[in-house]
Amino acid sequence: MEEIRELIEKYALQNAVKYNAAPKAGAVMGKLMGEHPALRSRAKEVSPLVAEVLGALEKTSPEEWQKRLEAIAPELLVQLSEKKEPDKGLPALEGAEGGVVMRFAPNPNGPPTLGSARGIIVNSEYVKKYGGKFIIRFDDTDPVKKRPMPEAYGWYLEDCRWLGAKPDMVITASERVEQYYPIAEELIRRGGAYVCGCAQAEFKEHKDRGIECQHRGRSVEENLDLWQRMLDGTVAEGEAVLRVKTDMHHKDPAIRDWPAFRIVTAPHPLVGDKYRVWPLLDFESAVEDHLLGTTHIIRGKDLADSGSRQRYLYEHLGWQYPRVIHWGRIKIHQFGSFSTSKLRKAIEAGEYSGWDDPRVPTVRAMRCRGIRAEALRKFMIDLGVGETDISISMDSIYAENRKIIDPEANRRFFVWEPVALEIEGDVPALAHAPLHPAIDRGVREIPAGNRLFICKSDLAGLKAGEGVRLKDLCNIEIISTEPARARFAGKDVGKRTKIIHWAPADGPKVRVLRPDGMDDGVGEAGISQELGRVVQFERYGFVQVNSVSEPIVAYFAHR
Repeated sequence: MEEIRELIEKYALQNAVKYNAAPKAGAVMGKLMGEHPALRSRAKEVSPLVAEVLGALEKTSPEEWQKRLEAIAPELLVQLSEKKEPDKGLPALEGAEGGVVMRFAPNPNGPPTLGSARGIIVNSEYVKKYGGKFIIRFDDTDPVKKRPMPEAYGWYLEDCRWLGAKPDMVITASERVEQYYPIAEELIRRGGAYVCGCAQAEFKEHKDRGIECQHRGRSVEENLDLWQRMLDGTVAEGEAVLRVKTDMHHKDPAIRDWPAFRIVTAPHPLVGDKYRVWPLLDFESAVEDHLLGTTHIIRGKDLADSGSRQRYLYEHLGWQYPRVIHWGRIKIHQFGSFSTSKLRKAIEAGEYSGWDDPRVPTVRAMRCRGIRAEALRKFMIDLGVGETDISISMDSIYAENRKIIDPEANRRFFVWEPVALEIEGDVPALAHAPLHPAIDRGVREIPAGNRLFICKSDLAGLKAGEGVRLKDLCNIEIISTEPARARFAGKDVGKRTKIIHWAPADGPKVRVLRPDGMDDGVGEAGISQELGRVVQFERYGFVQVNSVSEPIVAYFAHR
């Protein structure tokens, strides 16, 4: 019942802090039963505990409520300050009644980040809602500046499946370049494109001033001849690009005669030196959307210029442009940029151990930390597709995840910064602790005895003569803190006794990798039975056990 008492205290404190008043028993019972349905059958046992906890809480001040809640359940304090988006969920798509074709189009220069996960989830969810086709399209036609990683193609598909967004079709643009050449030639024939030999700086000056370059007036025949020379190697890299004709007086210089193809002789990671004339992203993406029959595009509002440029291409070729939804950026407080290029450089420089380092915002890292796909899906869908930039905390995702993992996670003891405690008297040789506080899943047996480990921080809060309870074991009285010594003081649970956890003297070494560092310590032997599972280290937080060779390695999920 100690664990249930702790849950009651957390919810009671959250209610007290929220309303600045001691809560009513009904409010706390409602929250407890709502979050832990398995306790509903034990309401008669739980009710006296609620009354007991509330009686103690009424004797303390609002300042003490805030301080105590911050110490034992900071995530509940965060929930009180979170501002929810008013328009949650996915709005209806105009023109989607007959089904949709939607795509997520990453550059595979690294695995999916949380930003990528949003695009994957929302696009796939719309296809589930309306029927149709969800496409993963790798926009990988830049062999130099955003050079693809061969491993990342597989990582994307693996993470898509894990997120519950298995694509109906997978397209790799670098393997389809030959399909783009006839379209470029047709564009030239229609007078919608020309081969430009201006140096980059020279054309920028023309563009900024709204002046047509000297090559813009070439005949169709001249442009087709130069285009062929680009393809056959007669024209060297950097000497020419194919530009789409737009409006050289457009109010936005970024729209004026944008480049569609350039010569790149560096080999591509997938197709080597098969091609020397590569499409730029705006051309490749626009053409693929037409070829694949894309009906709706969701893109960041910062990419609105892409649509403006691509519409000129569609007008030249007589195509119909897909419907476009622009959404705002998402920023997560605990992470900086979602830029895969920046993350890749940091990993190569040794700042992170890899793409699954708990400090990086990748889907792979979330998986290693025990964040569930269902939690990410619900969270991203609830964000919706509004144009407002969103700034959130990971605690919002943690709150969704906690609802899923809390009923499943076994409880285990882990002592960080361990200090040996010698105990005089008849200390039980074995502790019997529940695997879960609210669900009858059996007990775990933990060797005890007269020498145990406790946390250094717990010892610092004790003084000689003070009584304390070792969780699920016995009561002790502190004799001294330097060295750490105590005496056995019985087994009965005291109503107001401070409770701390412990670990056996021969427990395995455990290392927890956290987004903000690392904790080394000692745990109970049963942790080695939890490989690949999420567990709750009592009074510490949820972790996923990823290795059971000593030291046992776990990744921190959240409180």
